[in-house]
Amino acid sequence: MTFQTSQTPTPKKIPENIPDEYRQAISRLLIDENTLQNRIQEMGRAISRDYAAHNPVFVGVLKGVLFFMADLLRYTTIPLEVDFMAVSNYSQESRDQGVVRITKDLDICIEGRHVVFVEDIIDTGLTLGYLLKMLRSRHPASLEVAALFDRPNRRLVNIQARYVGFHLPDLFVVGYGLDFREQFRNMPFVAVLNPGILNQQRTPPPPSF
Repeated sequence: MTFQTSQTPTPKKIPENIPDEYRQAISRLLIDENTLQNRIQEMGRAISRDYAAHNPVFVGVLKGVLFFMADLLRYTTIPLEVDFMAVSNYSQESRDQGVVRITKDLDICIEGRHVVFVEDIIDTGLTLGYLLKMLRSRHPASLEVAALFDRPNRRLVNIQARYVGFHLPDLFVVGYGLDFREQFRNMPFVAVLNPGILNQQRTPPPPSF
């Protein structure tokens, strides 16, 4: 059984206990913590069913996927292995084409292995498409994508994720690993960034949770 149905988040009221720094920086709460965790748990159960006899390798790209990867692993109840990659851009031109430089490659050999590529968000799909092509050249037994967030209306290449958590609107969102200038990653929820913040040089320092 595969898991392809995704949810479209319903905007929620900003909780009263949100720090003032975040209240000023976000326009509204999009996905609360409980909704995130419930959906990730469903994804973990589906992956556990599909890969019960395959000892899959979960692969993620640092840094944004860290939060989703950690929670997804907790909800996946089968033997598995985990590895990470890190990438950087050669130039703006290469970035626009999805071409990246690998600054940390996989330590695990994936030849003949069942690989689940764990992604925080799929947007244009250019960089993800480049990385998937590279991984396929290493001859895994299978290669599927598990993405927490997806914006299919922005896709420039044909990428279909087997597991999708939420479809996001075409807005700048932060939290749960998604950042703006390296800020807001540690929020346990997903919120829409205030458009005025996008034009500022600095953002408020995030409080600790």
